[in-house]
Amino acid sequence: MTYDDLLHKIGDFGKYQKRIYFFLCLPAISCALHKLAGVFILAKTDYRCQLPGEPDNASYALPPNIMNMSYPFDYNVDHFSSCKIYDTNFTEAYYSSNITANQIINCHQWIYDKHTFQNTAVMEFNLVCDRAWYKGTADSMLMVGVMLGSIIFGYLSDRIGRKNIFVISIWLQGIAGCGMAFAQEYWSFTFLRVLVGASTSGLYLAAYVIGLEFVSPKYRMVVGVVIQMFFSVGFLLTSAFAYAFHNNWRYFQLAITIPTFFYTTYYWFIPESVRWLLTNDKQERAVKILQKVCKVNGVEMSGKEIIEILECDFEKKPTVQSDTQPKASFLDLFKHPAILKRSIIIMLLWFVNSTAYYGLSWSTSNLGGNQYFVFNLAGMVEFPAYIFLLLTLNKWGRKINISGFLILAGLALLATLAVPKTNTWTIIFFAMMAKMSITASYGAVYVYTAEQFPTVVRNMGLGVGSFFARIGGIVAPYINNTSEIWINMPLVVYGGLALLVGVWSLVLPETLNRKLPDTIEDLVAMSEK
Repeated sequence: MTYDDLLHKIGDFGKYQKRIYFFLCLPAISCALHKLAGVFILAKTDYRCQLPGEPDNASYALPPNIMNMSYPFDYNVDHFSSCKIYDTNFTEAYYSSNITANQIINCHQWIYDKHTFQNTAVMEFNLVCDRAWYKGTADSMLMVGVMLGSIIFGYLSDRIGRKNIFVISIWLQGIAGCGMAFAQEYWSFTFLRVLVGASTSGLYLAAYVIGLEFVSPKYRMVVGVVIQMFFSVGFLLTSAFAYAFHNNWRYFQLAITIPTFFYTTYYWFIPESVRWLLTNDKQERAVKILQKVCKVNGVEMSGKEIIEILECDFEKKPTVQSDTQPKASFLDLFKHPAILKRSIIIMLLWFVNSTAYYGLSWSTSNLGGNQYFVFNLAGMVEFPAYIFLLLTLNKWGRKINISGFLILAGLALLATLAVPKTNTWTIIFFAMMAKMSITASYGAVYVYTAEQFPTVVRNMGLGVGSFFARIGGIVAPYINNTSEIWINMPLVVYGGLALLVGVWSLVLPETLNRKLPDTIEDLVAMSEK
């Protein structure tokens, strides 16, 4: 018998596993809050140049004749310039002349429209005009932190345990998150966002792995999808917190961070991963945990029986690699045309899914309508996407879900080009259809990737795919910034990428109920049939 057989015997997904799994899903909510908080913390409102002698708390709205005489008209965005002002003395005589000045200059102070948001980091740090790209950088650096966290905490979790990484990530997220609320200038704010991003990786990774390793293979797809649905719950809660604290982004940041410290209580009742304990010669602790699982699940099994099964499983596993089978390397992902093709397409699948998912999530304010409502819609469409995956992934297959949904997302986003700018809700409808499709595709890409590569390079394939997903998240904020040039540009870029890669991915084979290759030679032989 193996460890998976033992899990089946003591309960595939029994009362004990369900209880700890529920608690392990809750941190996904916190991770969503911090990954998506930038939509409101860095919310961009309308703004105009501050006129000479105008107080800092002046109203954004000005009479049409004052606007016309103060600011040049920007035909690219179809309204008065927010970054330039006429170079003149704004006297009563000037305004009554109705003749605009000949010279135009850049301004360095602004008046913001505070109708929706009373205070944001964009307003405090003046992340507009020539500094507008700083806003994208703040979101991009969050994803740099996510990438660094996945690498660093992924490595450390195999060295010091999943539970220890979980606790470290809690404190990192709590301290860095609270620090953000007190940051007085842009660069310290952005550095702390890197740390918060890293903490979300450690927290989510540890919770995901502990939860997954306590259930049998029969239920792993279900638990893997359900934890992502808790992330979607966090998506919805983000707008609720933002609305409650719309007067001050610092209070909002504290509100989403302080609950994180609640997870420190997990140290006393969430177990360490049994698989990690067994791998690191801590069998006694592993047996105690498994005995507790048996007790809560109502299964009678002695410690001696558990040890016998575990030792049998251990003896079956080779401890030394054969000299005739050289260890596979990263370069093996690109050596043969058959695996090279798969590697390139898989990297693009991860990149496009991540870019479009975060890009659409972070740019809901560009779609029009009520910002809170549209953001909630972007979160709500994730639930039918995940439910659809649970119902079809093991029936229809992986390929139709990933390629089909990517193509659908691409067509929906490109369809917005045919919609008049004034028809806001039609644009929102197509954007939400694309968001739902991208969510479904992204949710299936992990299992599809694992099944595309042979056993000897499977983890490397997953690692490379995940790396390109992080690159996609880093690039997405800058794509969103192109809306400053043309409002539809981000949707066109995401739509074009999704359609192109969706069609190209059709060349990959279906993997549902197919024998998976163990070596690269097996994959080559299978691809030649």
